[in-house]
Amino acid sequence: MKTLIAYSSKYGCTEKCARVLSEKLSGETDLFNLKAGKPADLSRYDRVIIGGSVYMGKIQKRVSDFCTKNIDQLKAKKLGLFICCMAEGKDAEDELKSVFPQELLQAAAAVDYFGGEFVFKKMNPVYRMIIKKVAKTNRDVSNILGENIDKFAQLMNDA
Repeated sequence: MKTLIAYSSKYGCTEKCARVLSEKLSGETDLFNLKAGKPADLSRYDRVIIGGSVYMGKIQKRVSDFCTKNIDQLKAKKLGLFICCMAEGKDAEDELKSVFPQELLQAAAAVDYFGGEFVFKKMNPVYRMIIKKVAKTNRDVSNILGENIDKFAQLMNDA
């Protein structure tokens, strides 16, 4: 079983989660940062997992473009979709449902959110200011949900 994890990460949390997930999947796994361009031929993969971080209710344009351009191929794969965000519970589920095409959400074997992080030294000054006002914190915060990553990996391994 060969798996592609295609992701885009603004400050590194999504990349960190993609790496953790890759270690939990059976078979061979390739990680591909969508910032690097177009990934290898999707026909080489049995499973495709797509992940991105959500900021102000939107996923990175690279992730949404990848989904839109490859929607038919993706629907034919064992598909997984995840986001990284600081929202939790129903708010995170609502974000997840709003950032991926409905067709892909319905076709996916696993869909989940993996939590998020605020690492102030990685943020630009404008984003740092926004986080301080909105999240009311000026400290680094890590809320990566390992149990969600474990559950997601199990669903993908069973698919």
